[in-house]
Amino acid sequence: MKLAAYQAPVLDIGSMAALALIERRVRWCATEAVDILCCPEAILGGLADDASRPFELALSVESGQLRAVLAPLASSTVTTIIGFTELAADGALYNSAAILTAGEIAGVYRKRHPAIRSSVYKAGDQSPVFSIGDWRFGIMICNDSNFPALGADMVERGARALFVPSNNALPVAKAEILAATRATDISTAQTNGVSIIRADVAGRLDGRISVGSSAIIDASGTVLQAGSRLSEEMLIAER
Repeated sequence: MKLAAYQAPVLDIGSMAALALIERRVRWCATEAVDILCCPEAILGGLADDASRPFELALSVESGQLRAVLAPLASSTVTTIIGFTELAADGALYNSAAILTAGEIAGVYRKRHPAIRSSVYKAGDQSPVFSIGDWRFGIMICNDSNFPALGADMVERGARALFVPSNNALPVAKAEILAATRATDISTAQTNGVSIIRADVAGRLDGRISVGSSAIIDASGTVLQAGSRLSEEMLIAER
């Protein structure tokens, strides 16, 4: 499998500019025979915790709204993992990642551990293992990667890689988390014998900064590709 992580720029809350950015990366991935492209957490619209009207960012899966929004990203060869705010049928908001395959929503993961105590997001309660053909993988969204049992459980159920959509746009005083994040990913890879593919945002905006923790790490803990500090970038590796 050829895997890619998109280290996207930090965008304004409510911005849907990421759609055009991701579309260009999907087309590029198709020319490079990439099988799965992972994009950052909440790349569509930003984190609802940072929004004054969080429900305005939310997209429904059940109604077909998300599928319609993601239609420009459809590819016959590239599966894309896309972070968004999900409006569930019961009215709850989830920090979710959708798996887009051939223009269809093949699955959705809901973040198990929203990162702040007062989050508007409801915590997910399942960790599905997804399949592309006979190749199986799991997803953990950002803070979920700090809970080792989540990854271990998905690996036990057949996941051969763990994708980690992230959004580490933080106040400047808290922004230097790269070393800790990288150590966590290496440990998870080594402990479970699987690849880790993290896709983060990078850049500065409105008093927040993300240095960019994106990386592709193999099952031995070797960092195959790592994002440059503060830069939009595509990472790619075969696993």
